[in-house]
Amino acid sequence: MDHENYMRLAIEMAKNTKGQTSPNPSVGAVVVQNGRIVGLGAHLKAGEGHAEVHALQMAGEKASGATVYVTLEPCSHHGKTPPCADLVIERGIETVFIATLDPNPLVAGRGMEKLQKAGINVHVGLLETEALELNPFFNHYMRSGLPYVTLKFASSLDGKIATKTGHSKWITSEEARQDAHHYRHKHDAILVGVNTVISDDPSLTTRLPIGGNNPIRIVLDSHLRIPLNSKLLTDEEARTWIVTSTLATETAIRAVENTGARIIQLNEEKINVKTVLQLLGNEKVTSVFVEGGGTVHASFMAERCIQQVVSYIAPMLIGGEDARSVIGGQGVEFIDDALQLEVQSYETIGKDMKIILVPKGDFSCLPGS
Repeated sequence: MDHENYMRLAIEMAKNTKGQTSPNPSVGAVVVQNGRIVGLGAHLKAGEGHAEVHALQMAGEKASGATVYVTLEPCSHHGKTPPCADLVIERGIETVFIATLDPNPLVAGRGMEKLQKAGINVHVGLLETEALELNPFFNHYMRSGLPYVTLKFASSLDGKIATKTGHSKWITSEEARQDAHHYRHKHDAILVGVNTVISDDPSLTTRLPIGGNNPIRIVLDSHLRIPLNSKLLTDEEARTWIVTSTLATETAIRAVENTGARIIQLNEEKINVKTVLQLLGNEKVTSVFVEGGGTVHASFMAERCIQQVVSYIAPMLIGGEDARSVIGGQGVEFIDDALQLEVQSYETIGKDMKIILVPKGDFSCLPGS
């Protein structure tokens, strides 16, 4: 095996931990001595050992004089675990290949510098593009302090998410719905508007054949109209946070809090998604899966708070001016003002088409943007 193959192995190990390491990134590491792999490791959960720790523990005494391949720069600061850079130095590693530097301001090149000062040969950038693709949520969160937002919808070919009567089960196939659960597993939170809760009474949990992580369930509800018997307040399957406004009464707040849900009351009458995302960022929520209706989707589009769009399109036509659309609100007045998207990939799932897109231009959602 050559250098790229060892790094690809580290990347593949990291891929398998997606959805379980937040707010930390997914990282893989391989230790090689005289052309033989002597240690493998991946970071499995925040607060537990990092990838380098597991790989070096497996390598044991064979780590001395060996080469380490790691997908992300070894940390240099004391967090919940000791610095990995120090451990690499202590174990007598001779060479380190780093796919990409850490965007975390607490690291940001310091781990690399510490290794170099200790006399270790350090090479940065091996399969950097592939390594960056491992952690889009973490990278965005570290740059902006805000969660990475994925906007997901399932619609007919003519962009409808429900008929004029509100009927929507099911527009897309079971295969497409199952695929969407992988996104729930990988995101820290899932977000909808209260109208979705009232009309559908969803669980918003991850239902995969092999299990999965349930995201925090977030509901935007200005008047606190969420039914007290809704699944989000009674099933105890996952945490539920209700974001409300100054329009919510104290009686309604107490009633919802008595169910065990968390109430987050903003100091404004109309909920602004930028405010919500800044609050979630402060809570170390690094990613949000927006799976609401047209009104919620329109709010995220208007505030330029989207990093990715996942669209499932069913081969059917619903029609009707009063049928619910993917994006509600007023929309743009001129074509030049439309949200321009770039297709990343497309595939057929079941009978449906799945398209992944990213916005062109600045959709950072930073204050003032």
